[in-house]
This record gives sequence, structure tokens and C-alpha cells, in this order.
Amino acid sequence: MARPSTQKQRRIEVVDAALAAAAEHGLRNLSLTDVANQAGVTRGALLYYYEDLDAILVDAHAAGMHRVGADRAALVAAAQDPAEQLAIAIDAGLPSGPDDALMRLLYEFDVLAGKSPLHDELVQRLYREQLALYRGILSAGVASGAFALAGPLDDIAMNLVALEDAYGLHIVAGGSITVEDARRAIRLAATQAGATPA
Repeated sequence: MARPSTQKQRRIEVVDAALAAAAEHGLRNLSLTDVANQAGVTRGALLYYYEDLDAILVDAHAAGMHRVGADRAALVAAAQDPAEQLAIAIDAGLPSGPDDALMRLLYEFDVLAGKSPLHDELVQRLYREQLALYRGILSAGVASGAFALAGPLDDIAMNLVALEDAYGLHIVAGGSITVEDARRAIRLAATQAGATPA
């Protein structure tokens, strides 16, 4: 049996291979064989580290959730001013560009929502984290007097998540919307809602 540190590294490599294979084949068409081929190993070797394809995808989704959730929350927490926190949250919630495989996988999970309980739970968990982050920033901004919201806080938070997701999907699809376009538009929407980012 592999040593714990080796096993952890191998699992990271399998997840990376799954991300690359999903970017090439799409999540709907992805197979364990695709991941094995991408990793340069046999299906049996993959099954030593993971029970099945869904188990690999859970870890891949967890990596995406960590980036959009815990990693972004840490960046936000490092700032003191709610306006700065809001700017950081908006910037960190968008894909880096059309080739952002991790974010592409998260959006593909959204498309598969309703197809299985696993996908439903992963999508809902990520949405709750996104919503909680924006709610917290807006609440802090209202409490400090930095924001004078033009509507219900919960609705504004939901709109920010919806814009982040919609623009992010366009970015990874390689459409005409750039990361800078999305950033500018979300900041404008926040400002119009009474929460001007720094």
C-alpha cells in the first residue's frame, strides 16, 4: 500500500488528470478510461486510489469549492474594509479565463444539477457558500455605514452570486465576455445596489 504522503500526491495527480480530461471530453461524456488515459495509468491503478469516477469528481469539485469558498473567504478576511472585501470577492469569484479547467468543471456540475443526488448536493453546497460570503460582506458594510443598500440584502447577495455564475460561464465558454468585462459589470451592479466596491 502507498505511504500516506505518496497516496495524497497520487490522488492530487488523479484529480488534475480528471480536470484535464473533463476539459477535453466534457463532464457528461467523461469516463474512468478518459481519466486513466490522461493520467497515463490503467483504470485499475485509478481504482486503487478511488472507488469510482464519482469519487474522483467529488474531490475535483471539492478543489473548486475550496478555491471559490475557503480560499476566497481567506482573501476577503485579510481585508478590513467592506468595500475592499467586496472587490476581492468579485475578483476571486471569476474564472481566470477560458482555459480555467477547475472553474469549467464547477459550471459543468451546475449543468448536471437535477441528474443525480450527488451533483445536486455539490452544486447547492457551493451556492450556499457563495451566498454566505456576499451576505457577510454586505452585512458588515451596512453595519459600518460603508454601504447604503438600495434593496433587501438577501436579494442583492443573490444577484451578485447569479451575476458571478452567469458571467463566469460565458468566460469559460470562450464567448465574447472577458474577465475584465465581467468584473466591471458586477462592480457596477453592486454600486447600483448601494454597495460600491473599492
